[in-house]
Amino acid sequence: MSRYRSRPRSNRLAAVSLATVACVCVGATTADATATGATTAPVVSRGVAIPAFYTPPAQLPATNGALIRHEPLPLGLSLPGLDGRTLPGTATRLMYKSTDSDGQAVAVTGVYIEPSAKWEGDGPRPLVAVASGTMGQGDQCAPSLGLQHPLTVSGQTLSVGYDNMAIYRLLATGAAVVVTDYVGLGATDRLHTYVNRLDEGHAVLDAVRAARALPGTSLTSGSRVGLYGYSEGGGATASAAELQATYAPDVHLAGTYAGAPPADLTAVMKGIDGSVLAAALGWAINGFVQAYPDMRAAAEANLNDAGRKALADTSTMCIGDAMLGYGFSRSSTWTKSGKSVAEIIAADPRSQAILDEQRIGTLKPNGPVRVATGIQDDIVPHAQARRLAVDWCRKDGNVTYQAVNLPNLGDKILTNHLAPLMTDQGTAISWLTDRLEGKPTTSNCGTMPFQR
Repeated sequence: MSRYRSRPRSNRLAAVSLATVACVCVGATTADATATGATTAPVVSRGVAIPAFYTPPAQLPATNGALIRHEPLPLGLSLPGLDGRTLPGTATRLMYKSTDSDGQAVAVTGVYIEPSAKWEGDGPRPLVAVASGTMGQGDQCAPSLGLQHPLTVSGQTLSVGYDNMAIYRLLATGAAVVVTDYVGLGATDRLHTYVNRLDEGHAVLDAVRAARALPGTSLTSGSRVGLYGYSEGGGATASAAELQATYAPDVHLAGTYAGAPPADLTAVMKGIDGSVLAAALGWAINGFVQAYPDMRAAAEANLNDAGRKALADTSTMCIGDAMLGYGFSRSSTWTKSGKSVAEIIAADPRSQAILDEQRIGTLKPNGPVRVATGIQDDIVPHAQARRLAVDWCRKDGNVTYQAVNLPNLGDKILTNHLAPLMTDQGTAISWLTDRLEGKPTTSNCGTMPFQR
């Protein structure tokens, strides 16, 4: 298992990828990218060539949020506007510097979109940092590539940019949008550290800084900042709201939307085990094995050959191929003892301590936050998301809590998790837009005892 940290990611990807592809995400490297030391030899992940832009340089800037490189990004879904400007806006691919959970410098990729729509609200054009929901762990799954190629289908991978709808709806309000790819998703030097609250919170906050540093935008020093995320993205924005005060005091948050946040990974692991999204267990373990030696030791001691194969296999998968390949798998088939991963972690104090450190809700969030969770959600369990709102309320956070009351739409098949994303999205964007316009909001913490 230690190879995940020491072995170069590009070599591992090349070894497991095939040569033939039906849909290749090809991108040209700009002079800016070449000047910073990117190689022109593409990394190939499940038959998809990753543009050389995504290979980080050997040396990174010292400042968090500093731009490393940028280039135009063609949006896969766009229309010509009547005034000659492309709808919904003009996109720029980014690479910027952040700090990982080990305190080390890391390169993160993403995209900034300058909207064609005018901002009609109070003050200068605001900025929304979008943290995408679960896309996978292969570099071809990066949200920025999902904006360029909304659907990537081949015999080896299936990736859908399902968060593009929310991004486009935010752009329609006149707000600028910056999307982070997270640590290791897109950037080819390491694995994506899935649901690592520090890596993801830092990546979100540094994406704001990178957008501000990008030349030629309509952003100003007075631009209000909002955060938007659902599922993995909800955990990332929730973490960012907590970390802002100490990690990014220069990033003032007007409002944060955290939908279906995975705040308690112990509970979430139990929710996804045996579900259609069971591969997410592999993504989580891969990320923590890469970042924490204690978790690596526990994995080496407890995984059987099937488990090791599953972790290696899922490490290059997107959500589509992961559901097809590992849907409804039980982690008990991956272990030597036949116990589930959650049971093994609970019995190992060092591994449990790592997950406990990942709990979101131990710090007061900065600015108003809106937490939404489907009461029937059995993938990112409702109870632990509600607990996050309660924890923040007890810290006197400005919390708007929304329980999305829908019928049970099918156990463990993702419908109970995705339906609230769609039904609550308009309300979530309206709430966030009000915060970007400077409108005040009042916490509904007082009604929490009466809310499900």
